[in-house]
Amino acid sequence: MRVPRMIAVTLAGVAVLAPAAACSSDEPAPGKNPQAATAPPADATPTPEPTHPFTGLPGAARRAVLAAKIENTSAGKPQLGLKSADIVYVEQVEAGLTRLMAIFSSKIPPKIGPVRSARISDLHIVPQFGKPAFAYSGAQTKMLPIIAQSSLFDVSDSRAPGAYFRQPGRYAPYNLFANTRELLAQAPKATRAKDVGFTFGDAPEGGVPKKTFSVKYPAARFTFSWSEATGKWLIWQDGEKDMAAEGGQLGAPTIVVQYTKTERSEFHDKNQSYTPLVHSTGKGGAIVLRDGKAFKAKWSRETEEDGTVFTTEAGEPMNFAPGQVWVVLAARKPVIP
Repeated sequence: MRVPRMIAVTLAGVAVLAPAAACSSDEPAPGKNPQAATAPPADATPTPEPTHPFTGLPGAARRAVLAAKIENTSAGKPQLGLKSADIVYVEQVEAGLTRLMAIFSSKIPPKIGPVRSARISDLHIVPQFGKPAFAYSGAQTKMLPIIAQSSLFDVSDSRAPGAYFRQPGRYAPYNLFANTRELLAQAPKATRAKDVGFTFGDAPEGGVPKKTFSVKYPAARFTFSWSEATGKWLIWQDGEKDMAAEGGQLGAPTIVVQYTKTERSEFHDKNQSYTPLVHSTGKGGAIVLRDGKAFKAKWSRETEEDGTVFTTEAGEPMNFAPGQVWVVLAARKPVIP
């Protein structure tokens, strides 16, 4: 009796497998789209990964924008956090010296500094970033109402004191540093990164091979030296290597020397040295350093809310090399302090 029973079980198994085999045929199962499981062609072009508008690098989230005023004299060096900045602006200030404004979004370093006081030129640059968080330490009294009306979230040491600290081993006023997480926590609605006019990609034809390029201010001098090994223009200031507190020499794949009209503003320091006003709207000439070459370019910015567009002399987009960009706001005839 056991043998017929085993035969019955076997036949039942065959009956169960038969429908399954039918479903594996070339005919689609009922209710199924025959194209749904079709693999894409081997030569299909993948969708390019979005790039960051400040650096042209892929995979960078468009986080809130933090602008910070950073010291740029020997007393405040080496600076902390500049290596992580997307854009670094160089501006002339009183006495013919310079100060930096660093723009952070794709990378936010934990700490930055030394943080110094704001200047009138800053307030004309930041509107192109929407309404960023702006970190600074103090400003001239009669400039405070202008800051209050500007397109920014004030995260200065007076508005967000808990974000700032004094760095041991440095002396005032060059020892004020800030925690970026706490700065941005005070500006939860700060504008996220958006297009500011930069384009990235292959270099245009032409260009003049350069090993070094210098920019002079009344009391400061920058030299940018091309390093094939790093693919960057390494930065020297006043004859010394510009070193980062994190280690290594500062440098960037693209240096933009943007020639602007610079004149005396209504503001001046306690020594009666006038604060220069850098006109960053309008149009003018520029030199773009990338890939070991210097390219003549033009720039234009219609309003303060617009980004700055750079083109070749022929009117084509002046592509930058992907990575950090330094914008050196210079004047062919620098204002005398």
